[in-house]
This record gives sequence, structure tokens and C-alpha cells, in this order.
Amino acid sequence: MKPIRTWVLVADGRRARFLENLGPEKGLQSARDRAMQQALPPDRELTRDQAGFGKGPGGDGHGLTPKVDHHEFAKERFAHEVAEVLIHARKRHEFDRLVLVAPPKEMGHLRNELDDDTRKMVVGEIKKELVNAQTEELHEQLGTVMAV
Repeated sequence: MKPIRTWVLVADGRRARFLENLGPEKGLQSARDRAMQQALPPDRELTRDQAGFGKGPGGDGHGLTPKVDHHEFAKERFAHEVAEVLIHARKRHEFDRLVLVAPPKEMGHLRNELDDDTRKMVVGEIKKELVNAQTEELHEQLGTVMAV
């Protein structure tokens, strides 16, 4: 009988690990050659030093402040890239089920980026920051949604 391949995505806004489980008592192995990672520099490096300058309705000058949270934008873009990897892997039949592990905000970003077919393969979610967790802690947390 062919084993059911469950991919476990463990991610946050800057790093993603793709793990695979082939059934109860089989543990976790890496599902990809390497993890995905993005540099997330401090806000001061993502925005201009000074606000722009514009004219108000009365002709008065005022500073224009950026309305974009650059860190949040970078995390959303990263979630899009991670979702693309999952969508392509699903299309290549690399997994049968999917478990998502991410902090609540990043979980929302991931869900929004997944297509319907990939989203249907999600059998469990853990809304916690576990991207740097050791294997034992990850097994313990995953035990709440699947047999590892």
C-alpha cells in the first residue's frame, strides 16, 4: 500500500521549512533540499529617511508619510512565494495532505495566497511560532493534528 505523504510547512514571515511525514511512527524528513528564507531588514532600511513634501487643499505644505508597513508587505510577499511552492508541489503530486504551522498573522497570509485545490488538502493548522523549534518540540506540537 502506498504511504500517505503529508507535507508540513513550518513558517513565519521570513523563513519556511518544508517537512514530510510518510505515516505514523515515520517521523519527519526534509521535503525540499533547503528551506526558504528572506532577509527582513529593519524599517529604517526599508523606508526613506524623510517624508515627501506636498501641497494641501489650502495650498499649505505638509509632509507626506508613507502609508505602507514595509515589514508587513515583505511578509505578505514571502507568503505568496511560499504558497507558490506549495501549489506547484501539489500539481506535481508531491504530497497527499498538508499541515500548516505558522504564527496567526502569517497563517492568514498563507491561507489567502493558497489556491482552492491546495487549501482543500490542508488537514491541520497550528497557529504558533515554531520555525526554529527542535525536532522533539515539533513532534509534540504536531501530535495535536496528526500522527507523526
